[in-house]
Amino acid sequence: MLIALDFSAVLSSWPLLVRGVLWTIGLTLVGTVLGLLLGTACAWARARNLGPRSATLRGVVASYVELVRNTPFIVQLFFLFFGLPALGLKLSPELASVLAMVINLGAYSSEIIRAGIEATPRGQIEAAHSLALTPGQTFRRVVLPPALMKVWPAMVSQIIIVMLGSAVCGQISTPELSYAANLISSNTFRAFEAFILATVVYLALSILTRRLLMWVGARFLVGR
Repeated sequence: MLIALDFSAVLSSWPLLVRGVLWTIGLTLVGTVLGLLLGTACAWARARNLGPRSATLRGVVASYVELVRNTPFIVQLFFLFFGLPALGLKLSPELASVLAMVINLGAYSSEIIRAGIEATPRGQIEAAHSLALTPGQTFRRVVLPPALMKVWPAMVSQIIIVMLGSAVCGQISTPELSYAANLISSNTFRAFEAFILATVVYLALSILTRRLLMWVGARFLVGR
């Protein structure tokens, strides 16, 4: 069966599409920055060994990581948006989306960063201790930079996965790209064209984001 493609009605709704793209970029940007900070803090908590209190902290962080990595992102999102109001905490769709992305990326990135930390030669850490650096200074200046350098390609892939996962946030009316495509489809009755356009935009966003992050990694982590 032949389909007569007509993108004119879909393209006439370009303001909705642009708003969806901007929301997707904004969600990804905020979720990535905060998620990487959370992941780095969790990796540091699991890597340090300063006695019984550290063991308790490592247990709490390990439980958080296992909980997030073994549950679907959409369930985490629905729990924040539909579940928390039962406890008297009502979040807007946008805030619930950002929070879900931060929590999700934080768990996955902590494991990626921890793998980089464990690959750091023990001699570098002992050298930092001999220079009287505190554990925090040792982590920030000696351990973290080479660890991020080692795992940056895997981190970039995880950030792309989180960006594409933001499409689920349209299910709670966050006005990101898939939500915009669905709305345009409903308004114009041109679902085929609307989602072809959304697919092309997601593909372009993924390629551009990957290249940008790889450039950032090479520029600021490797120093090339």
